[in-house]
Amino acid sequence: MTLSFLSSSTFRVLLLLLMLSPAVGWSEEKATQTNPADPYEDWNRSVFRFNTFVDDWFLRPVAQGYRAIMPTFADRAVTNFFSNLTEVRNFTSSVLQLKAESAVVALGRFAYNTVFGLGGLFDVASAFDFPEREEDFGQVMGYWGLGSGPYLMLPFLGPSTVRDFGGFAFDTAVVPGITTVADEPDIYYLYGLKGIDQRADLIPAENFISGDRYTFVRNAYLQRRAYLINDGGPVKDPFAQDNGDDVMLENF
Repeated sequence: MTLSFLSSSTFRVLLLLLMLSPAVGWSEEKATQTNPADPYEDWNRSVFRFNTFVDDWFLRPVAQGYRAIMPTFADRAVTNFFSNLTEVRNFTSSVLQLKAESAVVALGRFAYNTVFGLGGLFDVASAFDFPEREEDFGQVMGYWGLGSGPYLMLPFLGPSTVRDFGGFAFDTAVVPGITTVADEPDIYYLYGLKGIDQRADLIPAENFISGDRYTFVRNAYLQRRAYLINDGGPVKDPFAQDNGDDVMLENF
């Protein structure tokens, strides 16, 4: 099965958790075989362990302090604010994929949440049954037939592919976002707040995953990306687990 039941924000949070989970130690067992769709697996696993080290010594302690002092309603407002900014990306990418309905939804969500949600602090649009439809430039390239390329685990950024990293770079450099609501050095504070907020939201779910976390992250990420690019249509999963089972997160 695919990961269609996960909201985009929940899925991003889960992937960040898996990427940085403190339970992944330096002694993680090395895979006995390299998946041909993951030709850089040795390197990727090394980066995965590096991300874990960074989390152990910096991100998680900071996130714990953030949760301790941040009221629940304020934490939710911060999450909503950053999520609202991504609607500009959703709108732009929807237009480039000729998805008129998704473009209208993204534009409507941004307008509702910005005007009636006090600048995006409240997710008013979801209350009116307008859930987010996640789109990005990586999906645009996939929509027009560009292959994903090899799977990559990026330092600090987590799971990606060659295509998706290119899409991420385009969205960051071209599509309006945090850089349009603040100037230097405030934009760096906002990026830091966004990262800490996302990491703090993961702490309650830290013990959810068992087994080889690297393999789980890879499978979950690639399945989700294929689902988004194909708008929920069935796809062949080259990263299916060796026993034929699909990644299942029904209880998350």
